[in-house]
Amino acid sequence: MLVWEDTPRSTPTPSNFTEPNGAHAASEAASTAVRGASERRVNAADKRIINAKTDVNQLVPFKYKWAWDKYLATCANHWMPQEVNMSRDIALWKDPNGLTEDERRIVKRNLGFFTTADSLAANNIVLGTYRHITAPECRQFLLRQAFEEAIHTHAYQYIVESLGLDEGEVFNAYNEVQSIRDKDEFLIPFIEAIMDPHFKTGTPETDQTLLKSLIVFACLMEGLFFYVGFTQILALGRQNKMTGAAEQYQYILRDESMHCNFGIDLINALKLENPHLWTAEFKAEIVALFRKAVDLEYAYAEDTMPRGVLGMNAAMFKGYLRYIANRRAVQIGLDELFPGEENPFPWMSEMIDLKKERNFFETRVIEYQTGGALSWD
Repeated sequence: MLVWEDTPRSTPTPSNFTEPNGAHAASEAASTAVRGASERRVNAADKRIINAKTDVNQLVPFKYKWAWDKYLATCANHWMPQEVNMSRDIALWKDPNGLTEDERRIVKRNLGFFTTADSLAANNIVLGTYRHITAPECRQFLLRQAFEEAIHTHAYQYIVESLGLDEGEVFNAYNEVQSIRDKDEFLIPFIEAIMDPHFKTGTPETDQTLLKSLIVFACLMEGLFFYVGFTQILALGRQNKMTGAAEQYQYILRDESMHCNFGIDLINALKLENPHLWTAEFKAEIVALFRKAVDLEYAYAEDTMPRGVLGMNAAMFKGYLRYIANRRAVQIGLDELFPGEENPFPWMSEMIDLKKERNFFETRVIEYQTGGALSWD
């Protein structure tokens, strides 16, 4: 029969008990190690964007508070594709007279580029950038950013599935559509350079390689390559077409704008800590990349809209891309590349900046935030 005792048994320690040989020495060594660890606690002033000697696992004390604030802001704007009702889009897409052939081309070309573009961005973060950034606050944002890239890929897949598109055609467009392939081939070398397992920062040459990769992804991929597609789909939404897809693109645009802004802050912080990297030769190389990116995105605009559609034409995008390129260049300390260019689509700024208002598609509040993060100021 089992007997449950009310009090646990204890084993008395003999009064003549002594530690085994070596135990006292081990205890002293442990105490010394603890004291040494205390002396090695992270000092915020010792943190660096790259090549830091501090413990990357210690998030605080903060040095780059701006990175932490941006991380919190992205968390507050969490959303998921399934929350968006696609029924109107499905009905419109199935209606033979619902969209013109030019409008259908825009949708399919967009999805063909974006379905793989966000996967490239995620690979660049997870397999490349994250390894080389030594500021824990910045790493925290990069983890969130990688998750958001996954959400974006999910969103495009959700649109493709909802509309019943040929998945093989859409997801393989980056191999089969030249204007999409050209953009990806521009980006891939900058991914592969920092993903190489033998690549390490710590020399001016390798540090410049990383800096160049950061600029390409923040300013040219997320800050330029996405904007023709965003503008086209959001223009459809403004005409009350494909409103579910447009709503998702609006959320994605908001996310990517935050990614771009974070990347620019990261670039500028890295430059501030390593001014020797920002040479005249390096700046000239970056300017050439900017010009190449503008040409590639304009070629994509011509391919996706060979005729005027939605009150837009490819020629309008030439000015728009130059306007955006100017903004990105100035944000990282370069001169304007195309002086005098103006924004032909001012409503795009409203898409990003609109706060706590109904969106253009009248489907939900734009400033979607999780309950604990809501602010009613």
